[in-house]
Amino acid sequence: MGKARTVPADDGTDPTGSAAPHETPERTVEPMNRRATRLLSRLPVDGYVLALLGTVGVAALLPASGAGATVADGASTGAVAFLFFLYGARLSTAEALDGLRHWRLHLTVLACTFVVFPLLGLASGGLVPYVLTPQLQAGFLFLCLVPSTIQSSIAFTSIARGNVPAAICAGSFSSIAGIFLTPLLAALLLGGSGAGFSADSLLKIAFQLLVPFLAGQLLRRWLAPFLVRHKKVLGRVDRGSILLVVYAAFSEGMVAGVWHQVTPLRLGALLAAEAVLLALMLTLSWYGAKRLGFGRADRIAIQFAGSKKSLAAGLPMATVLFGAHASLAVLPLMLFHQMQLMVCAVLAKRRSRDPEEPPTGAGAEAGAGAPERRAVSVG
Repeated sequence: MGKARTVPADDGTDPTGSAAPHETPERTVEPMNRRATRLLSRLPVDGYVLALLGTVGVAALLPASGAGATVADGASTGAVAFLFFLYGARLSTAEALDGLRHWRLHLTVLACTFVVFPLLGLASGGLVPYVLTPQLQAGFLFLCLVPSTIQSSIAFTSIARGNVPAAICAGSFSSIAGIFLTPLLAALLLGGSGAGFSADSLLKIAFQLLVPFLAGQLLRRWLAPFLVRHKKVLGRVDRGSILLVVYAAFSEGMVAGVWHQVTPLRLGALLAAEAVLLALMLTLSWYGAKRLGFGRADRIAIQFAGSKKSLAAGLPMATVLFGAHASLAVLPLMLFHQMQLMVCAVLAKRRSRDPEEPPTGAGAEAGAGAPERRAVSVG
């Protein structure tokens, strides 16, 4: 009897596959707990998302308040700065620049991430107040502004037999651009939503996000060997830091009483709006890339890199940008994250059965456009 396959995580968030392969059942009756374990291992749910939801539950039952809130807020601020320092130290800008030859593909992914997504997010304003509350719509718009993922885009592109080097470079460009573009777009598009954007907010963003990221980039030359040797330990530090950020954000939201605004009906409406958003981006990125003349391998990389959003990069940014309203702001991103993983896992398997296409035009260029190297993810 084969064992159920465990789906590995990306940056603490993204799985690289889907449900376990078919298993031949035994005739003996298994203990109930073993059956439950096997059933859970087959579900296409990222275990880290379950940990995030558990953290939300702890914050709802035992929110930090008073002196505890001050400690949690300080720890969260330090964790965010440390996360972006690690992101800068891990991200190989040189490897990302190796892919500049295939600039059309990278510009297409950037356009999907920072032009098409934000336009659709702005269009969601028409859903207020009948479908979404103003606060949920602000979170919906914010999720449209964060950068794409790297490692899960690579994994799904690989499963679908797409252009993996292009997915590496496109995701790296998106992550670098997101450090600058996401706060600027948020200040421009969310400034009137009550999120509290001001010159002081932008300075806080620069010191808490940008300065640590640049420091990590400057020290990467000396830190890279250490990061490689302790990759697993630092991965746990990443995930633990994000859980701390989530706990602090949701505790602040509980104390401020923002959760009375979220009813089951509103939550269902949010999920429906996000399903439409994901379907639109998967469709536009695939057929838009085809219209632009990209070959099959490139279209796969564009579809997976251009339709996904990074939970690991978005969560810390939201705590800086939204303050006490961060809990509602990150809720749409957390839900969209799990939805995109489940849908893309199924889609990647279907794409893997597509007939091969001869490389032509942009597709032929892509084959030599970037080396087969992996850049380390920031999201």
